Amino acid sequence: MGVVNVTPDSFSDGGLFVESGAAVEQGRRLADEGAALVDVGGESTRPGAAPVSADEELARVVPVIEGLRGLPLSIDTSKAAVARRALELGAELVNDVTALRGDAEMAEVVAEGDAFVCLMHMQGEPRTMQAAPQYDDVVSDVLAFLEERLRFAVDHGIREERICVDPGIGFGKTAGHNLELLRRLDELTALGRPLVVGVSRKSTLAKIVGYASSDPAIAPASVGAAVSAFDRGAWMIRAHDVRETVAALAVASAVERGKVAT
Repeated sequence: MGVVNVTPDSFSDGGLFVESGAAVEQGRRLADEGAALVDVGGESTRPGAAPVSADEELARVVPVIEGLRGLPLSIDTSKAAVARRALELGAELVNDVTALRGDAEMAEVVAEGDAFVCLMHMQGEPRTMQAAPQYDDVVSDVLAFLEERLRFAVDHGIREERICVDPGIGFGKTAGHNLELLRRLDELTALGRPLVVGVSRKSTLAKIVGYASSDPAIAPASVGAAVSAFDRGAWMIRAHDVRETVAALAVASAVERGKVAT
């Protein structure tokens, strides 16, 4: 899943693709580099991020989705109005960091559109989520949350086979929590749903390797984390550095199979 942030304030690439033409060019580049899905977002969810209105978010993402029409797309939003319009324009998946909690109409929009949806765990909200995150056991707590949201989605008409889940690396979690989730990621496969992992350029990696999240030198750390997640059951990796991640996962997959794909 290649990331296209149409925002001025995302933690890694904020401002790079705020102009729709640049965002469309980036989305096509990521698809050419091997992204199976291009994830378009118009509202930053970095720690401390301020919310934007639905109108502003639509103004940011609609021209990009129109420009990328024909490619497999997901829309990174927690607003039903934005999701609805994106699905009308051809997006296939709604990537909701609130797991259908942010907008009471979101579940209905996804169900009516028979869309795919990714339910992500987040403790708190972007403005406050890193204030003092605490868990009894982060893996068990995330698992219980995702199990409850999965039931909620199915009860509201979303087909279970359309649902994937995301443990929410960096969303209301310390570096220790994030590493514990990655180390025990295989425990989340008990949900029986595909796991999406977004660890690319996260601050936990920056703390480990000593680079800023926006520094291109952090790409190898992101790739290393992606391979580790793959080894523990991740089904899809959300990444900024698509070419490098695709190559690394191709090798990891070949090792697991014991042969080169034909």
